[in-house]
Amino acid sequence: MPALSLNSQNLPYPDPLHPIIVHFVIAMVLFSFVCDVLGYFTRNVRLFEVSFWNMFVAAIAIFIAIIFGQFEAGLAQAEKAAQSTLNYHTVLGWSLGAMVAAIAAWRFVIRNRSPRKVPPAYLGAATLLVCLVFLQVYLGSKLFWVYGLHVEPVVQALKQGVSP
Repeated sequence: MPALSLNSQNLPYPDPLHPIIVHFVIAMVLFSFVCDVLGYFTRNVRLFEVSFWNMFVAAIAIFIAIIFGQFEAGLAQAEKAAQSTLNYHTVLGWSLGAMVAAIAAWRFVIRNRSPRKVPPAYLGAATLLVCLVFLQVYLGSKLFWVYGLHVEPVVQALKQGVSP
């Protein structure tokens, strides 16, 4: 198999794609949650429909984000200090993928059985999901801002054997 030609960020393409896709997923999960909460209190059925479609698309997009995240993590020359954060971010990412898919499926069942309301138990699960998304955002931010994964000066310093 031929070796990939990597750029100055240690990637075979111009910029990391994982953060681009994952920000889309974050926005859709959060917007879905907001629409469900507002719909619950206002009884606006259209908000429930918007919520469902956002969660449905997020359930697909999160796996695309995970695939690019795995690929880009494999290309990252992470410092030893970053490894535990990267591992935790990876495990939580896969867990969130399963959770978003499960919540989207649950939301589909709710939509088909009673499209005019969502149960409080669903809102509780969605609240837990949002909290875990915020934790994942923190870990991803730490990998970028603290450890410099795929940040050009950090990548160059690591290639030269210098710890940034």
